Amino acid sequence: MNRLLLAALALGALPVAQAEDCRLNLSESRLDFGVMNRTIHRAPSAETLLGERRLSLTINCPQPSDMSLFYRALAGHGERFRFTDRGSYEVQVSDAVLDGQAVELGLIAGQGQAPGTRANVLAWRPDQGIVPLRDGVPATGSAFSVQLLVNAWAQADATLVRDAVTWETSGLFDAVATGQARELTLQAGFAPAACTANLSNGGIVDFGRMWAKSLNADKENALASRNLMLNIGCDGPTRFTLRMQDNRNGTATGGTDETAYGLGVDNSRNNIGRYYLYFDPFDLQADTLPQVYRTDSTTNGVAWSSSSAYPIPIGSNSLLGFTDTPGSHAGPTAIQNLNGQISVRAILAPMNTLDLSTEVLLDGSGTIEILYL
Repeated sequence: MNRLLLAALALGALPVAQAEDCRLNLSESRLDFGVMNRTIHRAPSAETLLGERRLSLTINCPQPSDMSLFYRALAGHGERFRFTDRGSYEVQVSDAVLDGQAVELGLIAGQGQAPGTRANVLAWRPDQGIVPLRDGVPATGSAFSVQLLVNAWAQADATLVRDAVTWETSGLFDAVATGQARELTLQAGFAPAACTANLSNGGIVDFGRMWAKSLNADKENALASRNLMLNIGCDGPTRFTLRMQDNRNGTATGGTDETAYGLGVDNSRNNIGRYYLYFDPFDLQADTLPQVYRTDSTTNGVAWSSSSAYPIPIGSNSLLGFTDTPGSHAGPTAIQNLNGQISVRAILAPMNTLDLSTEVLLDGSGTIEILYL
């Protein structure tokens, strides 16, 4: 009786020892598909290929073993796996070698089951495994290797981000019979387009020196407009909008108009006045477009005004964009370079509302923001 019990214990320990001796290796444990952005030109399609990556997988055991192998990962659609809710990837397996000899591959639904598909190159399907075949029959061996090709895709609008985004997902290669497993991580990044804006004269507008006695004491004073040259350059065609930020918030005279920006305060903390920044489409040139039309949105890009060539001051709570189509409600078109003249129009408060005991300096300051759609 004791001998039978010892024999049973010894037989039960064999798979454990074998699992400890087997080795499953991946040439790469992390696949990085790099950083994508909306400025990279691609042919229009429902999805974007992020790229392909290659790696090799090997299993080595001291004794002939069942080499069936499963990939555990979230299923996508068809023969693909899920790469977040807006992407997918496919694992293709080929070049199978068992104990130094090229072999065929089979797809299996579970360990020990007959293969449903046989080929030299297979797309690894979710919830299925692969097994080496000799004469169409699953074969055991001591050394098994395959080459893997991983392709990843993203939905076409996945690059339309306002802030940097990183995707990451993982799967597990599981050699069930050997007790060995290795994790594979996939990563891809998405960055907003890179656009930069420049203003002539460093963005400084000088209205010169004025004498209070030459200005209205009891009425507002509209000053002669000044012009600046604006240049916006992007890495590639990009749908962007502009918005103004008032760095002297709360100092604009004339109420709560979102297009009016403050000129600072005098020595007694009186508001000096306000200014507007006008964009006239006839003074702007975008790439090779014959004409530019402005369009704006007060709903953060949900809806757009009918595009027009009528000049408009830029606002602090609305978006200003440009298109080549008049009367359009589709919003801005993709532009790489926008150049032209913008007009700065300032209005001073009546002189009798200001402290003129000391020199009054116009101290307006604003920032033009570029926002991506």
